[in-house]
Amino acid sequence: MNKIGFDSDKYLKIQSEKILERIKMFDNKLYLEFGGKIFDDYHASRVLPGFRPDNKIRLLQQFKDDLEVIFCINSADIEKSKIRADYGISYELELLRLIEKLQELGILINSVVITMHNEENNISHLEKLLEERNVKMYIHKPIKGYPDDIDLIVSENGYGKNPYIKTTKKLVVVTAPGPNSGKLATCLSQLYHEYKNGIKAGYAKFETFPVWNLSLLDPVNIAYEAATVDLNDINMIDPFHLEAYGEYAVNYNRDISTFPILKNILLKITGKEIYKSPTEMGVNMIKQCITNQEIVKKAATDEIIRRYYNALCDCKQKICEEDVVERAKALMDKLDLSPSDRKVAIVANEKAKERNVNMLAIELNNGKIITGKESKILSCTSAAFLNAIKEITGIPDQEYLLSPTILDGIYKMKQKTSYNTSYFLNLPEVLIALSICSVTNPIIEKALNELEQLRGADAHSSYIIEKSELNALKNLGINLTCEPRM
Repeated sequence: MNKIGFDSDKYLKIQSEKILERIKMFDNKLYLEFGGKIFDDYHASRVLPGFRPDNKIRLLQQFKDDLEVIFCINSADIEKSKIRADYGISYELELLRLIEKLQELGILINSVVITMHNEENNISHLEKLLEERNVKMYIHKPIKGYPDDIDLIVSENGYGKNPYIKTTKKLVVVTAPGPNSGKLATCLSQLYHEYKNGIKAGYAKFETFPVWNLSLLDPVNIAYEAATVDLNDINMIDPFHLEAYGEYAVNYNRDISTFPILKNILLKITGKEIYKSPTEMGVNMIKQCITNQEIVKKAATDEIIRRYYNALCDCKQKICEEDVVERAKALMDKLDLSPSDRKVAIVANEKAKERNVNMLAIELNNGKIITGKESKILSCTSAAFLNAIKEITGIPDQEYLLSPTILDGIYKMKQKTSYNTSYFLNLPEVLIALSICSVTNPIIEKALNELEQLRGADAHSSYIIEKSELNALKNLGINLTCEPRM
């Protein structure tokens, strides 16, 4: 059983209350810049055991009758077909996926804003796709002198040139399929137009991390830095908050560096000082819902080490530069962490060296480590998975889940139809074989019914496994790291 250190039900209650409180601060209309993933926030669920991956969408559903959503996407990201590394799909496709999922839940989609658009970027394909879905599209072009020339920005030649997006709900969530999509600029543009129309709307920022009222060296906040190490986001003490309230608060470098400009833009639009610090703009209520500090600390430190291994493998595959690895290592050093603290990695690597074969080890949620080795028939991932589900289901080790006859038949078919030099069954193939055999074999059916017990387990491979197996483990909820060896 996974240990719980976070109360999701309490979180949904007090987080929605905080947003309602912020709406009431203004003319009963709030533009909420919504960062991070709306769906499938697995980073948060790993770092805060008990945080449900769908908490954010549950939160939005509580406001469904008073909510509409504006999406932003950078014109250049459309042109370049920028890919989300976690999903392996373009920002454009992720945008459409999010729109459809929210619509299925009955959440109103107001429109999509194409930000930073210039005529060189071709957006006609996305325009057609949005038309098919009856979603309005607006275009925001770059503003000369942005963000320094505030007099120009907050004028008819600045935000005034952007089309006014008519909204009817009291909560307008402005979100995006990825970072640097122009969410903040869209919120401010809308505020400008609302004030011109006599509506004193407000602005606030929703981010899960960093957690402003945890310490700078709290593992939860360092885990956030580790997750964004490729972006070089750095957590800092918010000097504006400290000066205004005498209170230490954690924010990140980009919000802190841009706050003086944002503060002046808001002052120019509204005629009054709304916020004294970037931290004050946020509505984060994470800390209040942590129920067990030790469990959360352990989960966050595990995540920091996993992120370091990920950086090593990305560097090995030329996906990132060496400085990313150096920054990830520096974050580990802050908490005196080491790769040797990952017990499952030690076991996998030692057995691989001892047997001179690829190995994968899985640490079950009860602490027991199960291993699997690569053979002519099975990949080490497949072998470890089969051994693990036999363990959690109580099936004796000598019993086969997949008979040698079935495995040999699939192996021979792969020999005839594949051009690869290795014909062993990978994890997706094993899962398909198990699903088919479960129809007539109650033991396999029982084993597959227990797969949820693998969610949250840690695993380590002695080499960088192929993408199909990586995705299969991710879908099973297993937290994998790999040794940076091809």
